[in-house]
Amino acid sequence: MIVYNETLIVEEGTYPEWLSWMKEVHIPTVMATGYFESYRILNVIDSPNEGVTACIQYNTDTEEKFGQFYEQHLQGLHIIHNQRYEGKFVLYTTLMETVD
Repeated sequence: MIVYNETLIVEEGTYPEWLSWMKEVHIPTVMATGYFESYRILNVIDSPNEGVTACIQYNTDTEEKFGQFYEQHLQGLHIIHNQRYEGKFVLYTTLMETVD
């Protein structure tokens, strides 16, 4: 399994509205591309950062599928997110493979 992980540090005051938008708009849009089978939302409990640190993990079965998503959709999705929450978050992305 390939896991595309987005870790975001979101301003605390922005977090409730951001999470709602992610659940209602952004994540359904990502899932509608057809490249991912499932997702999950996690919060980092012991984050040393100010704000709320959240992870969105999307699961797909091949790197090729992720590559197609990356080429066809990721930049546009990030542009929309950046315009909506400019200056209110920091984003780190990671591509991982499950071992067991």
